[in-house]
Amino acid sequence: MFPIVSNELIAPNLHRLVIEAPRIARARQPGQFVIVHANQQAERIPLTIADADATAGTITLFVQAVGYSTCRLVALPTGQVLRDLAGPLGRPTEIKHWGRVACIGGGVGTAVLYPLAKALADIGNQVITIIGGRSAEFIILADELAEFSAELLIATEDGSCGKQGFVTHVLQGLIDDPRSVPQAVYAVGPVPMMKAVSDMTRAHAIKTIVSLNPIMIDGTGMCGGCRVMVGGELKFACVDGPEFDAHQVDFALLADRLTTYRNEECRMLEKLPEKQRPASRKR
Repeated sequence: MFPIVSNELIAPNLHRLVIEAPRIARARQPGQFVIVHANQQAERIPLTIADADATAGTITLFVQAVGYSTCRLVALPTGQVLRDLAGPLGRPTEIKHWGRVACIGGGVGTAVLYPLAKALADIGNQVITIIGGRSAEFIILADELAEFSAELLIATEDGSCGKQGFVTHVLQGLIDDPRSVPQAVYAVGPVPMMKAVSDMTRAHAIKTIVSLNPIMIDGTGMCGGCRVMVGGELKFACVDGPEFDAHQVDFALLADRLTTYRNEECRMLEKLPEKQRPASRKR
């Protein structure tokens, strides 16, 4: 059993959970994830390990309540326990000295970005962090990222925080200035955002790495649910990733597969109590 040490709402439908998991906290590396199985009847949910405290024996997970299972997970109070927590899983982030690195996070992807951006800064990279969201209330971890970023840039669609527009607009500004062109880009967020970043950097031959979020069940490569096409080859995100060369990813196929169970998920949401539903789904 894995006790929930804290459960905090930090943005609309987004919770920060701190879980007691000493062995995982000691072993995890940036980019790796866990499979959460809250109880015997629950779905298995893959979540990136956003942070870990080996001394306290805890890991931090960010959970966006968008579907039936994630809504039930974030409804669990502090002190409740999770039945199973498998990990760390996946290949660690490729951490190397690139020089100047742009780390881009969109929405909840910023939580996934945090550990890898910190690891890149820790080995001496100049990290320029770009984070975005629909509005100011959807911007997360800005203060934490600013602590080790050479520069923190924010973009919101409505202009309520930082530059009005998308993270790609900010990235284009870096690329256009010879003094700020990044040697590498790491992008984590919605599929359209990662694809847009990839299209932009491909034209300039800038190494770009993305973290993919396909449907995943067991986390060991046996179910085949997380299959993606990378460079024309079939890959399993759980064992070959979750991070891949963005310029090799078939984003169209990834986006299509992510909608496979959309109708079923909508029907399941209707079974939740009104107070547990995502704000956008409440009547």
